[in-house]
Amino acid sequence: MKNLYCIAGLGADKNVFQFLDLSFIRPVYVDWLPPFENEPLQNYAMRIKEKYIHDPEPLIFGLSLGGMIAVEIAKSIPSAKAIIISSAKTKNEIPFYWKAFKYLPVYKVLPEWLLKQNMAIRSYFLGAKKQAAKNYVKHVAEHGDLKFYRWAVGGILTWQNKTVPSNIIHIHGTKDKLLPHKLLKADILVNSGGHLMIMENAEEISKLIKELLSDKAA
Repeated sequence: MKNLYCIAGLGADKNVFQFLDLSFIRPVYVDWLPPFENEPLQNYAMRIKEKYIHDPEPLIFGLSLGGMIAVEIAKSIPSAKAIIISSAKTKNEIPFYWKAFKYLPVYKVLPEWLLKQNMAIRSYFLGAKKQAAKNYVKHVAEHGDLKFYRWAVGGILTWQNKTVPSNIIHIHGTKDKLLPHKLLKADILVNSGGHLMIMENAEEISKLIKELLSDKAA
């Protein structure tokens, strides 16, 4: 049974994968490393690779921010196969209106209490409808690392990648409010899937992952 390196999204941890059926493969949950100040996303991705990913033909599964990191790792390992979900492959797939924060970086100075408020707004943008997903969003907001959050937002907004590696498969939801599917080119669209469809549409996503990795998982 092969390893599947699972990289979570911004502020998330391995529990975001808890509703997926990955019984056909061995999931390896990648923990976040403390970022260096102003560290570019691609540099951070290489540190993740060096610490965790040593298989000659690794299988990688990245969610949101984790998907962007998976893209950078896949670029550096042509023999890898990566699936990204609710994510972006290049800087051009980041919505133009989010990029305004690069020039007005209020996320760097907002107080912690404000960043952790507005659970209804968070749930709306993340597409959290089921109670389990809402509970997870609340947990992440209450226990998130503010320093990591600020670095990650900056890393996404200043990401320079323009290359779409051929060893990437992109799954995206048609109802993703953070990264609207019309602004990017996904390989597979999940009807009515939101940004957290990994939890909300876990059965469908599990089947897709198994189908996509069936020739690699043994």
